[in-house]
Amino acid sequence: MTQIRNDWTREEIAELFNLPFTELLFQAASIHRENHPPEQIQLCTLLSIKTGGCPEDCGYCSQSVKAESGVEATKLMDVQAVLQRAAQAKDQGSQRFCMGAAWRNPKDRDMPAIVEIVKGVRDMGLETCMTLGMLEPHQADMLAEAGLDYYNHNIDSSPEYYERVISTRDFQCRLDTLDNVRKAGINVCSGGIVGMGETREDRVGFVHTLATLESHPESVPVNALVPVKGTVLGDMLADTPMAKIDDIEFVRTVAVARITMPMSMVRLSAGRESMSEATQALCFLAGANSIFTGDKLLTAPNAGDDSDGALFAKLGLTALQQEEPARAAKQIEPAE
Repeated sequence: MTQIRNDWTREEIAELFNLPFTELLFQAASIHRENHPPEQIQLCTLLSIKTGGCPEDCGYCSQSVKAESGVEATKLMDVQAVLQRAAQAKDQGSQRFCMGAAWRNPKDRDMPAIVEIVKGVRDMGLETCMTLGMLEPHQADMLAEAGLDYYNHNIDSSPEYYERVISTRDFQCRLDTLDNVRKAGINVCSGGIVGMGETREDRVGFVHTLATLESHPESVPVNALVPVKGTVLGDMLADTPMAKIDDIEFVRTVAVARITMPMSMVRLSAGRESMSEATQALCFLAGANSIFTGDKLLTAPNAGDDSDGALFAKLGLTALQQEEPARAAKQIEPAE
């Protein structure tokens, strides 16, 4: 097994990014094969259980109240409606059911319904993942007691670039929530978005932040920005299309994430619907081993099951054969 390191330097990560492309892919593919079945891909489904109306000003997000994207705010979905969608996802082959609510943070009055949803989805035999915004320690404990397997809270970008994308919460808030999740004993899902106009140095800083956490995230979603008209970044890219990340650089980011976090599930996430089959194949070669299925991700389009099935057949890929998800060890604070 590959040595797990949490002491990566930015210089070392920059050197990985600067490797000749074929050498970088060779190293990433080799590490991937040492730790994961290379032909198996985890299938996940993402459902928006509460859409729009978020008070945050994330420049990429169509669900922000600051965006003029036309997304209408909704209330939290009924528990049974969520469970019905989860059952459909399982019937279509999904292994992890991810649920997102457009909140800055959940209110305590929302938690009983969220807990009921987690229990119901998990009873179906699906892995459960939630993304609800920032969490207080007691809320993380409630989710852990309900059996939540993963909590998603992306760091989005490097610490330096983050403030150019979001002003309503700082980077440390992201890390604090990850810490609360980890202490509660829930597996961490955390990644970010590339193609927001950032530099390679920012992509180095993004990977460095995740790879130097005390424990690597068990899941690392790597998203390519889906520009949405009416959002700050969507409008910016419409005016300056050269800011969009190119496919080779995106694959490099996936490969570096795989090398620095060898045991993590690296998820090829948003933006996949606009990628060619060749680009997706390179991402799988570089160590991506998880995707979102279906034709929608929260409010953004996705590749769709038929397209994925055809691609898997062409590449000889199969769904991940996975066992019951391991529970993260709950961290106990030392007595003072």
